[in-house]
Amino acid sequence: MGIRYIWDTNTAIYYLQRQFPPVAEKFIDNSIKESPPCISAITEIELLCWKTSNKQDLEVLFNFISDVLVIELDQAIKLQTAEIRKANKVKLPDAIIAATAIVNGLTLVTRNISDFKHISELRIIDPFEI
Repeated sequence: MGIRYIWDTNTAIYYLQRQFPPVAEKFIDNSIKESPPCISAITEIELLCWKTSNKQDLEVLFNFISDVLVIELDQAIKLQTAEIRKANKVKLPDAIIAATAIVNGLTLVTRNISDFKHISELRIIDPFEI
């Protein structure tokens, strides 16, 4: 089965810190069985800016990034990002993440539904609310 989901930065952080409630953890585990996690280039950058507490945390972070599919910015994502920004009051990083999901036909897995709810073309799922 192909990739269906793209993780928002908060989803990756919850995963790395093992902070999911049981229902969300089950959803994430099942999605990982189908395909490796997928993130946008912006999520990768945001994760690299994340302050880790020690060397071991940093190693876990780098291992995670090397194991996931990172979707880089291409022209289609840039154009979709511009359309999202013109139509919605969305921060640029969130617009890029949303555009990456839309262009690639993926559902965004995020805890921050409010950041994305006005983007009509975007499919969103909150793993905490499944």
